[in-house]
Formats: sequence, structure tokens, C-alpha cells
Amino acid sequence: MNVVADRWITQDKISFYRENGFVQVDDVLSAEELRELREYADEAMSMEQENSVRTDKDGGTYYKVLNQRVNVWRDHGGMAKYCLHPRFAEMARLLTGAAGIRLFHDHLLWKMPGDSSPTPWHQDTVKWPMNEPGALSIWIALDDVDERNGCMMFVPRSFTAGKLKNISLTEPADIFEYVKDTEIAKQRPVVVPLKAGSCTFHDGLTFHFAFANRTERPRRALAIIYMKDGTTYSGAGHVITNGQRLRTGEPIRGPLFPLLAGGC
Repeated sequence: MNVVADRWITQDKISFYRENGFVQVDDVLSAEELRELREYADEAMSMEQENSVRTDKDGGTYYKVLNQRVNVWRDHGGMAKYCLHPRFAEMARLLTGAAGIRLFHDHLLWKMPGDSSPTPWHQDTVKWPMNEPGALSIWIALDDVDERNGCMMFVPRSFTAGKLKNISLTEPADIFEYVKDTEIAKQRPVVVPLKAGSCTFHDGLTFHFAFANRTERPRRALAIIYMKDGTTYSGAGHVITNGQRLRTGEPIRGPLFPLLAGGC
């Protein structure tokens, strides 16, 4: 892979992202890259964890929403190749206009078959210990995704609502109650099916949702969360920042939060 990103991130993509808070980008992985990443991801999800974090056990309430493993790059060199790759980070930098982009964390997201639950409407930023807005995620489909197996929906311009209350993914509130008298309530959610190897980017404040998986196979995706270089630590607890000796009000940086694109 090379670092060239403007093949995918055109001015039209930038304009759409900045207006709507999300954008679809097709074919960000070649067929060979997709094959390799699938192999690495399956290995990482099945191996004993050392430094990565599994958020729930098989059969748990959260597991029915997402079988998730966080910071797999720390346990698997093949995953690190993709999770830390500057090509994806440069895409994020171009979309946001940031001077530099740092990793916050990665996560593998399996929606399991059977009694899968939808991922309810929520924002991401409210869960992250950051003072400034602007963090975003790339969500790479490792399988074809549609409404049958867990593709996502986004509400255009919903990031303009700012930071709302945290929404539990297992006992959700109705996020639309917080914006019922605003222009956001008039926006029609956009369903985004993807072919394997394609992706979306979305701002951490954008309302998003994923359908349940009603098929007989897991729906596999890799998400990588990026933050603008200089983003400062709020002091709130988080599984990634706990124990990292970060100081409230100072930039989030260090060995677990490398600069991947831009900067000096």
C-alpha cells in the first residue's frame, strides 16, 4: 500500500463529509488487501488477548449488539499494518482539514448471527475523553453489508447538534428526543450498504445506527478512530486512556496514540 489518498478523497468527498458528517468511499482495499485483512482479523478475534480488550463474553447483552475487540494492533502485527497505515489516516486528514491525525484506537466489530441486536442510534464522541470535537472513524467492511446483516445508517448534518448524552447500546434512550424541535429532526436517515473492501468515514458526533444481523454468518468490520493532533484529554475514564498517565487539559499523545498523518 502507498500513502496516496487523493485518489479516493476528492474535493466532492471532502465537501460532502464536511456538510453531512459522513461519507462513503468505495474500494479502499484491493482484492489482495481484503483477503489479507480478513485473514488477520479472523486470527486477531480468535487469539488469546494480551493487550487488546474484549468488551463482552459470548452470550452477553453487549455481545448480541457487538462482539468487539479493541486495540487489536497491539497484539497482532498484521492488524497493526492496517490499523496504523498512513493511507487511511491521510484520508481522515484530508476530510477534516487537520494539520495532523493521531490514532485513538481500533476495534474489530463482529455482528454475530442468530439473536443479533441492532446497534441503536448514538454518537461516539460522548464516550471519548476528548475536550475538542473533530474525532472521526473509518469503518471498513470486510463482508458485503446491507440491511440484512448490519449495514449502517447516518443522519445528515446531525453532528451540528453538538455533544449530547451518552446512549447505552444495551438499554438505549431515544436520541431524537434531544433534537425533536430542531432542523436535524427533519433530516432523513441515509442507509449505506457497502461492498467488502469499501468504507465510510463519520464524525464522532454524527448520529448512526446499524441493523441487526439476520444472516447465518458474522458481519465483520474494522473501525479505526482518529483524532486531530493536539486534541486534549478531558480526564474522563476510558478503557484506552486509563492508566496512561495523561494529564487533564493536555494533548493526548504517547506510544499508544501515534501520529499517523501530517504533523511536522
